[in-house]
Amino acid sequence: MDSLSKKEAYLAMYAFLENMYKLMGSDDIGGLLGSMSLLQDGHTADPAAWQDWEDAIVKATSGTIDASLKIKR
Repeated sequence: MDSLSKKEAYLAMYAFLENMYKLMGSDDIGGLLGSMSLLQDGHTADPAAWQDWEDAIVKATSGTIDASLKIKR
């Protein structure tokens, strides 16, 4: 698979969350999608959303994210 640009990866994440919203109807996901939506000028509806996305990219590319399932007993 080819590498994605930041914007392509953002749009992929948006599409994933949009699908989850359609399946679950969660108001929390709906609110998140609203803040993540792109305006005509290409910026996010909530300016902090893009910065949060860039912060997540730094964490993911630095190897500091552990997405492994942990079951507590």
